[in-house]
Amino acid sequence: MLRTVKPRNARSKRALEAREAKEVEDIRTAIFVKGTHTGEILNGVMKELMALKRPDAISFSKKNTVHPFEDASSLEFWASKNDASMFLVGQSTKKRPAGLIIARTFDSRLLDMCELGVDNFVSMAEFKTPKSTPGHKPMMHFASELFDTHPRFIQVKSLLMDFFNGEVIDSICLPGLEHVISVSIAPAPSLQTANPILGDSQEEDVKNLPKIHIRTYTVKLLPSGTRVPRVELTEMGPFLDLSLRRHQAADPEMWKAAVRRPKLKKQDLEKGLGKKKKNLEVDEMGDLRGRVHIAKQDLNKLQTRKMKGLKSMPVEQDGSSEESEQEDDPRQKKRKRD
Repeated sequence: MLRTVKPRNARSKRALEAREAKEVEDIRTAIFVKGTHTGEILNGVMKELMALKRPDAISFSKKNTVHPFEDASSLEFWASKNDASMFLVGQSTKKRPAGLIIARTFDSRLLDMCELGVDNFVSMAEFKTPKSTPGHKPMMHFASELFDTHPRFIQVKSLLMDFFNGEVIDSICLPGLEHVISVSIAPAPSLQTANPILGDSQEEDVKNLPKIHIRTYTVKLLPSGTRVPRVELTEMGPFLDLSLRRHQAADPEMWKAAVRRPKLKKQDLEKGLGKKKKNLEVDEMGDLRGRVHIAKQDLNKLQTRKMKGLKSMPVEQDGSSEESEQEDDPRQKKRKRD
């Protein structure tokens, strides 16, 4: 349990207020930590991921004896001291070679984490192409339905979005979109569901889960003759092939507090962005859509255009005789009209 620090002067009070939770959070700072043994491949992966994360990255040059799955106190201490909420821990052992641990904290406490194994790595230096400017916000692309359905891949998507996400912006300038990070999943056989006899608590075998491919491209905007430019992607690197290993899910109560939204203004509530109003919803594009409920219509009482051809006439038994009389006396109709 971390001790609560009381401010002694106005300067320390302002520093503590700057670290408090905000309606619009600041950019997440990531700390890169090396374990007791990393290896050449893992050092290269961490170096190039830090290049994509700069300038919101802190690197620990010394090696540290850290085991997040056994004891997370050191991560919580570093998070509180450096005002950071993301960690990338590199550790290579005989049992788990080239392992990367992505951890996320909330209120200086460990929220959740996931361990990934590096199976293949291609450095930026092997691509003789222009690189993106450090500090630019990347575009993220997740090319699989498993990122929205499978719990393990949902966690990986959430961690990667928080790790690479930059400053919250209201508008986008096209020349500022310089690179794309594409995350896809290798083809694999159908995933096995949990055994109902053993219960849902049985952990799925991670060897059966498909690998994750991370590819980075630079964006080049070319003239197309219209207002919308033609886009070309060029390989920039790094390229990573990752496999899922251990993971730790977030505590339900802490997760509920972490995803809680602040109270919105009255204007936002009227636009349908706050509490859900009856029969009103906001779609993915931000448009407000409503649903109108009306009573069941009786089509027999529907008002239509009045025409003699559509008017219903009473049926009489002597209909043939009346028609003959009208044909015999056409002059009577002319007199009545006159």
